[in-house]
Amino acid sequence: MAQKPSIPKGTRDFSPIEMARRNYIFDTIRRNFRLFGFKQIETPAMENLSTLMGKYGEEGDKLLFKIQNSGDFLKSCSDQELMDRNLVKLTNKMCEKGLRYDLTVPFARFVVQHRNDLQMPFKRYQIQPVWRADRPQKGRYREFYQCDADVVGSDSLLNEVELLSLIDKTMKDLGIRTAVKINNRKILAGIAETIGAADRIVDITVAIDKIDKIGLENVNAELREKGLSESAIEMLRPILTLSGSNEDKLQIMTDFLKDSEIGMLGIEEMRTVMNSIDALGHDAEMQVDISLARGLNYYTGTIIEVKALDTEIGSITGGGRYDNLTGVFGMPGLSGVGISFGADRIYDVMTSLDLFPENLGQTSKVLFVNFGEKEAAASLGYVRALREAGVSAQLYPDAAKMKKQLSVADADRIPYVAMIGSSELEQGVIVLKDMRAGTQQTLTPQEFMQLMTND
Repeated sequence: MAQKPSIPKGTRDFSPIEMARRNYIFDTIRRNFRLFGFKQIETPAMENLSTLMGKYGEEGDKLLFKIQNSGDFLKSCSDQELMDRNLVKLTNKMCEKGLRYDLTVPFARFVVQHRNDLQMPFKRYQIQPVWRADRPQKGRYREFYQCDADVVGSDSLLNEVELLSLIDKTMKDLGIRTAVKINNRKILAGIAETIGAADRIVDITVAIDKIDKIGLENVNAELREKGLSESAIEMLRPILTLSGSNEDKLQIMTDFLKDSEIGMLGIEEMRTVMNSIDALGHDAEMQVDISLARGLNYYTGTIIEVKALDTEIGSITGGGRYDNLTGVFGMPGLSGVGISFGADRIYDVMTSLDLFPENLGQTSKVLFVNFGEKEAAASLGYVRALREAGVSAQLYPDAAKMKKQLSVADADRIPYVAMIGSSELEQGVIVLKDMRAGTQQTLTPQEFMQLMTND
């Protein structure tokens, strides 16, 4: 008995209606990317591991899908190394490439590699799949799409404001009520400095980034495991549970970080961004969240995370400033800031909240019933004329029973069914059935074409 086919865990097939909904999301995001002046690029699905490793922190490196070398992938491994079964060492010798973990690091590589062809500041957008060897669960997949917008070559905080405005408009267009959480990596560095743990900034950010998932006490336990002192943990505790207005939080942090130069710079940047986006106006809730860390090592300034208000699904958009990213590819000093829309999670949010337009499953505007060879030939002439006019139309391929043909129109949400039988052929008319209203009328060819092209 043949084995039943399947797909890898954390991946999915998509039906026609699912693709229609996904494309609705992609088209909305793409339209707004272009509206804000971003240009599209694409990069390969796989990158050299040397490009990817070390850019996402220790935890991120573990989630990279590595691609086995083609041919004799063991040729560089000695018998002793195989006997030792050192997985990390063997993997480094057997794998030279990996699937991209995100779109930001490949973009940094792209900028450095094509620097002589780019006009700065450079605004790019990119909509492609990424892969992470994560444990699959609701809202978390091993293969998923990201929709990124980045600006490189400008230090201006107006870029952050523009990206926040882009997020706000896109979520409004999709009908999703959101809370946009904002922090600054410099504030986190200032906190680490103030509590006497400046050298533990990575451990601190990786731990507190999990606060929504595991809670404050578990975060504190992890910090203890990393060697943070009890006094430092106690100083950190009230900071991670701040409440009040955005200005209240910033004032408390101003007092807390008054002796930290980098921390005060972060406060200044945060105030500039928050005041500017508030002055511009927004529909989303803009929230200062000092516990927001986004545990990726390359962020250096503003960090952003977006959550839907009406569902329990996690972050659906995130990003931030990464001043030092291109430096690792030999191009230091180039500032960048970007965001990434999580299209798959946005899809799950919109599905759970029933936010998709009803007509997305519609394949054509009109289906012609097939009554036989002569009638089908006449119908094909109208199908061609409609398509030339930009109206989606099709002819049922077989002269099947009427009930079966109408059921296809109904299943595909086709609003009109056109019928040219032998008597209609003789009279030179078309019977048009409105599938939504359940009514039908007899039309001349001119009346039919006018209705189809104007409705």
